[in-house]
Amino acid sequence: MELETGLVTHAAGSARLRLATTDVLVGVKAEVGEPLPERPRAGRLQFSVDCSANASPEFEGRGGEALAGSIASCLTRAYASPSALDLRPLSIVPARQCWILYVDILILECGGNLYDAVSCAVKAALFNARVPELDVSSADSGRVDVELSDDPFKLLRLDVENAPCLVTLLLVDSECIVDPTQEEEACSKASLVTAVTAGGLVTAVTKAGRGSFHPTTVASALEVSSSDRVFLSVVWCRHCN
Repeated sequence: MELETGLVTHAAGSARLRLATTDVLVGVKAEVGEPLPERPRAGRLQFSVDCSANASPEFEGRGGEALAGSIASCLTRAYASPSALDLRPLSIVPARQCWILYVDILILECGGNLYDAVSCAVKAALFNARVPELDVSSADSGRVDVELSDDPFKLLRLDVENAPCLVTLLLVDSECIVDPTQEEEACSKASLVTAVTAGGLVTAVTKAGRGSFHPTTVASALEVSSSDRVFLSVVWCRHCN
């Protein structure tokens, strides 16, 4: 694994990850917007994925749109739990204004194990992200004034220690394969993508492919993914700290 951060200078945060022949670039853009009604005192995350036509012959034309939508949806569900990532520091004025982090993901090359690679790159980009702190003051009329801090070094950072990693478990016959190659993925009809935090909390489970999983296989797969996330967390911390 090769991981670099801070490559995109005009972004709030960025990361590029190369895992075997898979290559992913992630940029984070910050804008002020309205919080979600169900989380009025927290910021927001929005994910978008673009598959380069050069990443795989399957992505030519509109071939990568379905995969891009699946990855974005999986990440959205993975980070939906408040236990996954504390977005309260991104709140500016409760129920009115917050920071929205737009996480843009570009698949440069697809060589297998894409979900796992993307999730690690996203976590690294959020780790690298810096958002300006804003000064909030109340006027006599009840109006709230928001101003950019005069201190350019007064920046917000998110604690991503418990942000989830995606672990793909490929079903081949009755066995589950972790960290699959592109060739192994071609032999499988179904895979299970689990989002697991460093504390072992499963925040999302997604099935990909046309095949099916037996309930007992799902249970054992979740157990495997929980142990595999320990390895992912150790590797990620080694690269980012």
